[in-house]
Amino acid sequence: MSRQLTFTYRTITGYFLQDELSTVAESFDFISKNFGLLEKNYEADGVHPGEGEKTQWQRFEQEVARLNDEAPSGTFYKRYWAAQEGDSTSTWVDPHLTNTGIQQAKTVHAFWTHQLAVAKTPAPEKYYSSPLYRCLETANLTFTGLDLPADRPYEPVVKELLREANGIHTCDRRSPKSTLIHTFPNFIFDPSMTEQDELWSATQRETNEELDTRMKMLLDDVFGSEGEGRFVSLTSHSGAICSLLRVLGHREFRLVTGGVIPVLVEAVREGG
Repeated sequence: MSRQLTFTYRTITGYFLQDELSTVAESFDFISKNFGLLEKNYEADGVHPGEGEKTQWQRFEQEVARLNDEAPSGTFYKRYWAAQEGDSTSTWVDPHLTNTGIQQAKTVHAFWTHQLAVAKTPAPEKYYSSPLYRCLETANLTFTGLDLPADRPYEPVVKELLREANGIHTCDRRSPKSTLIHTFPNFIFDPSMTEQDELWSATQRETNEELDTRMKMLLDDVFGSEGEGRFVSLTSHSGAICSLLRVLGHREFRLVTGGVIPVLVEAVREGG
């Protein structure tokens, strides 16, 4: 059996407004700010012809490629979009999006449509989602129907590790696997996922430390999978995204409901 690869992570700052301590999370509008991408020059500028005709996002994509090309063995760079699910009611098990949440996801869909066509934002190469119903809805409403490159289709994968902080709150208890497969047939479900939610506890809530450990496992799984792409989308929840940012060494940045945050991540393989 091959050894599970593990990594040490850090956020590479200086590329997005959300990296900067002066940016106020509560009032930040990622839609009006081009996802938060800073207007700046990159070391990759000048290497490729026609830079003046490229958008900031196209030049950023070249910069990520440069970072990977010049990185020492065992070091990798990926750009993550972490998207928080839209508004949902929290009064029953695995709730669905509210009408407000549906509209929030449709707004992000319209923004992605613009970004792909005008800003030339690189489409994600991989799409991952929490298995909770509201996240699966959010991912489909956001990405289904976009004009994506042929080599970057929307083929979402469910990751049990990407779910919200677990326990006590019934809204964070997963639906049966068969129900989710029937309702969301376009998602790829891990064969190891159990039919019933065996992770949720009625008496114990995950601590931040336990949640951070789980998010580290998730990132190790994504970075350790060959060919998982340099641009990755994660659709998850407020607590889980806060945990991801802690593991990545990012400043605290609480997303508004339905919000998106981009992060440039450096991963260094542990043990050489």
